[in-house]
Amino acid sequence: MLVQSTVLTEADGDPVAVENGDGRGDVLLVCEHASNRLPENYGDLGLSADALSSHIAWDPGALAVARLMSKNLDAVLIHQRFSRLIYDCNRPPSSPAAIRDVSEVFRIPGNENLSEAEKKRRAAALYLPFQERIGEEIAARREAGRATVIVTVHSFTPVYYDTKREVEIGILHDSDSRLADRMLATAADTKLYRIERNEPYGAADGVTHTLEVHALPAGLLNVMIEIRNDLIEEEVGQRVVADFLTGLLRESLATTGP
Repeated sequence: MLVQSTVLTEADGDPVAVENGDGRGDVLLVCEHASNRLPENYGDLGLSADALSSHIAWDPGALAVARLMSKNLDAVLIHQRFSRLIYDCNRPPSSPAAIRDVSEVFRIPGNENLSEAEKKRRAAALYLPFQERIGEEIAARREAGRATVIVTVHSFTPVYYDTKREVEIGILHDSDSRLADRMLATAADTKLYRIERNEPYGAADGVTHTLEVHALPAGLLNVMIEIRNDLIEEEVGQRVVADFLTGLLRESLATTGP
């Protein structure tokens, strides 16, 4: 399968979406794996419809939850409009995981044997605008004297390589654990979900890139939230999880401050 050199067409539109851009809340929500859409020049990358609807292409339910949290918190939401199969915007261009030719049990024919030039084109078309838009938002808020708390929203599969995952919500952090610590302490007595620190992934797995780029250098409070996707397959579950996380963030931020 030939991979086209032009990444996005005019019909594809922008790589980045911003919702509730005038939101006045301190929280800035980011959803790196919001979509399973592929740019039109790339067809289906040689994958089946089932593969393209699966977790290898996106984080099912994550954008729906992030949108509900955006309304609850009056938070700006920035999300990627294309599948991580083309480029994973939570990975730097130097990472082999930025463009995978194998994901879990799936070969990705359209990503095999890519030239360095093609990898750079994808990074320039997708990764750079996405990360730059986050940076612009933070800079504008700083200039206006506004606080920023970065919260990234993801989902994960209930079963991974035939192993069932018992954790339901993961509270992840890199070297700055201030907000994660407060959220875990606040949620310690909850009976609603099984919540764990740095599960099912952690910083050592390379999943905190957006936090590393934007939060850690500036000393901004930050956290990455992982939600088991069977909990958010339908609207009712999405609302319950979003309301729970909204309350958890509000109480935790009231204690830590922005």
